[in-house]
Amino acid sequence: MAIEIAKKTTAKASKRQPAPIHFNLGQSRLTAKDRITFTEQLALLLETGNSLHASLEALSHHSQNPAMKAMIDDMMIDIGNGISFSQALSKHPEMFSTTFVNLIAAGEAGGFMELVIQQLLEMDEKREKLKATVKSALTYPVFLVLFSISVVIFVLVVVFPKFSDMFIAIQDELPITTKILMAVSNMLINYWPILILAVAAIGMTGWYWFKRGPGKSILDQLKLRLPIVRGIFTGIYFSQTFRILGLSLSNGINVVSALNSCKEVVPNRRFQKLLDTVQTNVTEGAGIASGFRDSDIVPQLVKQMITTGEDTGNLPKVLSRIAQHYEQELERRLDAFAKMVEPIMLLVMGLVIGLIVSSLILPIFQLSTSVG
Repeated sequence: MAIEIAKKTTAKASKRQPAPIHFNLGQSRLTAKDRITFTEQLALLLETGNSLHASLEALSHHSQNPAMKAMIDDMMIDIGNGISFSQALSKHPEMFSTTFVNLIAAGEAGGFMELVIQQLLEMDEKREKLKATVKSALTYPVFLVLFSISVVIFVLVVVFPKFSDMFIAIQDELPITTKILMAVSNMLINYWPILILAVAAIGMTGWYWFKRGPGKSILDQLKLRLPIVRGIFTGIYFSQTFRILGLSLSNGINVVSALNSCKEVVPNRRFQKLLDTVQTNVTEGAGIASGFRDSDIVPQLVKQMITTGEDTGNLPKVLSRIAQHYEQELERRLDAFAKMVEPIMLLVMGLVIGLIVSSLILPIFQLSTSVG
């Protein structure tokens, strides 16, 4: 019954016309953190014995975010008109994914919606924690790169021109590095508007090529092939995929719908092809394990665990356990990656600064020697 309700809800959501967009300067864009706050407060209100309508009314009354308040008010109107909570949620796809809606529908049909809401809250919190871990690991290396570029530009634009007259006197005796840096300095000073436009054009072209063009397929392949990067991205994809699969199957969502939900959260075409293969095998009656078994992306241990889980009837529990393993493994990999990248970036930064300083000092020594 839960499966049928979830399928009907998804079908109705797909046929329904998109809700009209209301432009309000006082509204702010809703984020994943807003969804977590909404889910957490709703779970608490339902747990303390409030009805769904009373809980939503309380959330609307105390909401400080105009966009959130408007969304909750829309839900209250829909529920008051006899629409189920899952269908009301499906009217806001920018906030609630197919996974979220299907699980709520299953919880409504089975009478365990409070439990489902708590599970969704935990899944969202783990996802946000994963994002925070990735950002934390990348913040310092990115800062070092930007700082190094800023220092180099400052030296070339501000410091080098002060020595240009001096260096012209010994132009033929200058080291090759000094000549190159002087040429770059002159280019930055005299042609900076053209350079900014060129960098912007290259950046926009690269973004489009990697985001929407053929470069996306290449980038997706590299994410799953490069030695160090492969471990990080497979950890992200596996943790999200198996978390959604485990949660969906444990609440009565059919495998095909669960796999569709996984494809929504994994933006990698090659990994999506793997999920398509699994989905095809399930549709043909071969089982979920067979689709993962022939993939070179999935480790042998994971294949064995999925096969065992399917054979013993404990697949949802096994999938959730695999997701937990990859979440923990990903944290360790990101920590090791950050510790490895930091000294490398410092070394590169030191070499670049040293090259610039030496290109300034050596000509000065040559000039003082010739004068002496």
